[in-house]
Formats: sequence, structure tokens, C-alpha cells
Amino acid sequence: MDKTDKIYVAGHRGLVGSAIVRNLKAKGYANIIGRTHRELDLTNQAAVKDFFEKERPDVVVLAAAKVGGINANNTAPADFAYENMQIQCNVIKCAHDYKVKKLLFLGSTCIYPRMAPQPIPEDALLTGPLEETNEAYAIAKIAGLEMCKFFKRQYGDDFISCMPTNLYGPEDNYDLAGSHVMPAMIRKFHEAKQKGSAFVELWGTGAPLREFLYVDDMADACVFLLEQYDGEQHVNIGTGEEVSIRELAETVRMVVGYEGEIRWNSSMPDGTPRKLTDITKLHGLGWYHKVGLKEGVALAYRWFCENVKQARL
Repeated sequence: MDKTDKIYVAGHRGLVGSAIVRNLKAKGYANIIGRTHRELDLTNQAAVKDFFEKERPDVVVLAAAKVGGINANNTAPADFAYENMQIQCNVIKCAHDYKVKKLLFLGSTCIYPRMAPQPIPEDALLTGPLEETNEAYAIAKIAGLEMCKFFKRQYGDDFISCMPTNLYGPEDNYDLAGSHVMPAMIRKFHEAKQKGSAFVELWGTGAPLREFLYVDDMADACVFLLEQYDGEQHVNIGTGEEVSIRELAETVRMVVGYEGEIRWNSSMPDGTPRKLTDITKLHGLGWYHKVGLKEGVALAYRWFCENVKQARL
């Protein structure tokens, strides 16, 4: 990429997109554009085509997606499948038609098979059944990854993909009806501390193992790949370190300063039992994460406290 390139970040106000914008600006990329959902509905094919016709971006980062936790995926699977596939098809096809010179598509490690080998290598994709609690989202995102690969293979388009692990940090979604585990814990412990509640209820058993990456580290890896990588296969982005949900809860509770009890509701689903990425490929390219879990949780909680009035609650 050149510093003068016009870079369109789809989803520029979300957790992922806003972090990528921050990283791009810090590295001297000043010509960055974005559109809110109200300004541009990415599920609308004609609107997306008009946008590309007018703006002619040189680089596209496709970070826009319909995302959510177990509850959201379970209750609206058709919406997750349809909206994500519409967004991907419209943006990727227009990137090809309008000769975008580089596109980065962001997947998610939750689209790997439920019982994938651990740590999960990139070639584990499509080798087994998916996790039922996010199957619709996974199928849609797999289609996006494969579409980038096929456009590269058939037309030579420089479309690359990455697979970030579980993310958290500034601009996260704290709505308990649709949030992921980290922001849900931060909000629950914070509100329990404020109210003086005797206990906080968390879903599942606390046994599953997960990997968490601070979102600004993820953004740094994405810009690194935009600058350095042009391969057909997607690249895992993670820390290579895992923690149980129970251990995560204790870390968040400590950072927040909540002293009450944690009660686990084992009648609710745990999701995939273990999910750790194999980041050998990313390390081989020369990128490593910088922010550890405890430091990252503290940064995320500080942002939440400072922005609670405008956070997505």
C-alpha cells in the first residue's frame, strides 16, 4: 500500500473497524473513508455499487458484519446468514469490478469446525461439523473467505483474508442480548459492583478454553498483512495463549474490583469446548502480539468507564 491510497474501511465505527482506522492513521495513512449504516446499507447491492462508482477506493478493509454472542446467533440465525452473505457479496464483487488493488476480508476463528485440532491451523477450515450455536454466521463467513480465494485464483485480484481470534477493547458491544463473553462480563461485574449485588450469574460451566486478543493488536496485525502479505490462504491472528472462561471471569472481577460471588448457570450452553489458534504462520511472517490479557482487560474496562454514556448498551 501507498500512504496516499484511498482506503475504505467498511464497519469503521465498530470494534474491529475503529481499531484498524486508529492503526492506519498512526502509521501515516491519512486518506481513510467510511460510511455509517445509515449512510450506506451494505446489504443493498445498488447502493454499494453507487458508492464504489463515486469513491473509487484503492484499498478495502471488509470489517463490517452482523456479529453477536451465543444468544444472538441462536435466536436470529437467518438474519446472521443473510445479512453477512449480502454484505460480503456486494463489497467483494464491487472491489473486483472497480479494480481495487488490495482487499482484506476478516473472518473469525469461530467458523472453524467445532472439534478442530488444537491449536487450530489454517488448513482445518471445512474439515468437520461446525459449532451449532453459531452455524449460520460461520457458513456466511466461510463463503466470504472462499470468495476472496476464488477471485484471486480466477482473476488475480489481490484479495486476502485473516482469521482473528476472540477480540475485545474500545468500541465493543456491551448489549447483553448480543454481546460476546468479555464485554458481557465487564458490564455485569461493573453493574453488580455499583449496585452492591451479592452475586453475578454467568452462562455455562466456565470450563471452555478461549483465546483473547486486544483489538488494537488485531488491527496492527491487519495493517501488517495489508502491507506484507498476498497469499491465497487466510492467516490466523491471535496470541497463541488460552484461558478458561472461569479464569477469565476471575481476571475481569479482579480488574473491576467486584467482591461478590460468581454463580455459573450450567443449564445454558458452553459453546465450543476449546478454541486456540495456531499462529505459526503469522509469527513466521514476523508479527507478534504486544498486549497481555490482564493489561488488555484493564484497558477495556477503563474505556468502558470513560465512555459508558455512549457505549453500546
